[in-house]
Amino acid sequence: MPPLTAPREGVTLTGHCAVRDDAGRWRAAPGRLSLSGGRIGALTPDADADDAGSLILPALSNAHDHGRGMRTVAFGAGDDALEIWIAALGREPRTDPWLRAAVAFARMAEAGIAALNHCHNTADPHALLTEAEAVSRAARDVGVRVAFALPIMGRNPLTYGDPAPLLARLPADEAARLSKPRGLPSAMAQLALVEEAAAFEHDLFEVQYGPVGPQWVDDTILERIAEGSARTGRRVHMHLFETRYQKEWAEAAYPGGLLAHLDAIGLLSERLTVAHGVHLDEDDCALLAERGVRVSLNTSSNLRLRSGIAPVERYLRHGLRFGLGLDGMAFDDDEDALRELRVAWRLQRGWGTQEVLARDRLLDAALIDGRRAILGDKDRGGQLVPGAPADVLVLDTGRITGDVLEGCADLLDLTLARARAEDVRSLLVAGRAVVADGRATGIDRPAAEAELMAQARAAGAIPPDAALERLRAALAVYYRCGCHRQIAPEEQTA
Repeated sequence: MPPLTAPREGVTLTGHCAVRDDAGRWRAAPGRLSLSGGRIGALTPDADADDAGSLILPALSNAHDHGRGMRTVAFGAGDDALEIWIAALGREPRTDPWLRAAVAFARMAEAGIAALNHCHNTADPHALLTEAEAVSRAARDVGVRVAFALPIMGRNPLTYGDPAPLLARLPADEAARLSKPRGLPSAMAQLALVEEAAAFEHDLFEVQYGPVGPQWVDDTILERIAEGSARTGRRVHMHLFETRYQKEWAEAAYPGGLLAHLDAIGLLSERLTVAHGVHLDEDDCALLAERGVRVSLNTSSNLRLRSGIAPVERYLRHGLRFGLGLDGMAFDDDEDALRELRVAWRLQRGWGTQEVLARDRLLDAALIDGRRAILGDKDRGGQLVPGAPADVLVLDTGRITGDVLEGCADLLDLTLARARAEDVRSLLVAGRAVVADGRATGIDRPAAEAELMAQARAAGAIPPDAALERLRAALAVYYRCGCHRQIAPEEQTA
């Protein structure tokens, strides 16, 4: 791999700087921020910086994503309930895995994201190591920090419960095709790849265990993952209770409680991040908070895939920390993390005069807790303080302040109300300029997008057809009638 571009030395940024005081309040005041050796040096007040037309922030984080260069709607996987939507994901055209990841990462960088969890979806389970190496190169080339959750799965390939009622609703030939073994490597073989993929780690890329979700991973493998994480310190990233059907399946499969079971095998720890958590109940939140687990709140994805609105008030009541994730499903089908802040706050702030999620707590989630959910507590980023990693976002404030009367609006309030990805002026990661003048510097993102689409078209699209529509309809009936609660005796855990 080529060497990384060296951090910019002796750089000073001028503008309004967003800082957090000891009481947890975020404020923006004019100042000068110096960077050196990939870290933040000093922040000096400077009244003259008031005219710089910029807001300097700790860079944003994306606590859960899949790094798809092609957006799912583009290849026929239109928004729907998760369990129905998944049925079309296999129709994504095969493209260069470096290109697929690099396009996604560059878009995120141009939206102000410096760190992300890449929950990898493999195009070919037997080529997973090749794909991991390509994603590692993409992280290096674009210049963002990537935690690569290597996917591990093994059970319930069709439905969460007994698939027989689903198959009975389909023509015999289609049922037979779906019943064939998927040809996946064994879950143990997948697990072994985690340490092999670690050969591709560098200062912007680390490998994590990625059990896709408890409904898709055998208990013995989850136990091995818990043991491996405790032994090595390697983090774990897993979907959890994204939909009510997943929660209902867990209640049937684990009468003693799924989270109690995961706790008993040692999986719940400060090394674990769970994505979605839409259907966490009071006891779930209390236990996760006690164990130091973090949640990725994926607001727009949960809306688009009809999963619900996450119980953030419950998170806050129990002290459960959470970050924000795009999940490749941002509200307007882009990577606009600044708009995602707004969507999350509008839904979670509280109704009427109720105060649930304060602005400062939202900024904590976006700038600090989301980063910890990706990189762990060892990382000291997320604030503009001396010695922190120089992961810095600079916004051009001209558009959002153009009609504002002097002294009549707080700049951070304006940012939450109006800022979009188009306002990103630059992004520095470890002091390296990975976005300048709004464009990624490591790759030619528009050209890479054009090549990705050319490859996708050459690979051949598979438009939605009658077989897919029959499967989607059968899945809807399966979950609507509660068939996912029918657990085979050998699958049930006391």
